Amino acid sequence: MHLVYPAVLSALLFCTGLYGVLARRNAILVLMSVELMLNAVNLNLVAFDVWLSRTAEETLHSGQALTLFTIAIAAAEIGIGLAIVLAVHRNRGTSDIDKLRDTAEGPDKDGPDSGALAARKADDQAGEKAEATA
Repeated sequence: MHLVYPAVLSALLFCTGLYGVLARRNAILVLMSVELMLNAVNLNLVAFDVWLSRTAEETLHSGQALTLFTIAIAAAEIGIGLAIVLAVHRNRGTSDIDKLRDTAEGPDKDGPDSGALAARKADDQAGEKAEATA
């Protein structure tokens, strides 16, 4: 088999995963898209390992070893990622990434700039009180 076939398939998988990361708003779908991108990398590693082992006559198979490490890292990533998503969903009631801007504060009810507006109003009121007493 030619090297072009797995390379093109890997590029298509990676582009599909990249689209999923950039376009999706659900955190679980973003994690699945990251896994798709990692699988595209794994396919490339194995394909190039087979191609290079035919030309170099070596038996090391470093591409397949790196693929095993990538699979282990992906398993740890998905476990930790799902735990975080479930904890956030339990606390906030949603896994929509756009609504989860900052996990330290509560959800904004007045819009994205309501905190800045409230701070400006407090500064204006403090300035008015200072002018009134002067």
